[in-house]
Amino acid sequence: MARLTEPSSRTQRWVVRYRGFVLIPQTDLSWLVRPERSPMSLLPFRAPASSVEDVKALIDWRLSQA
Repeated sequence: MARLTEPSSRTQRWVVRYRGFVLIPQTDLSWLVRPERSPMSLLPFRAPASSVEDVKALIDWRLSQA
């Protein structure tokens, strides 16, 4: 699911919610991944420039390792 936040006339910022995490696109095409709320099962991290599906797969992998 995607949601529009902080609308402005110059830029639009989209975030994606997935399995208790918020995926925030960055200007360098990477992703900032943060837990939606505490307690955190994983610490916030940055994912390299990739598709949303790749970032979701990375979250799934990290959750399986925890």
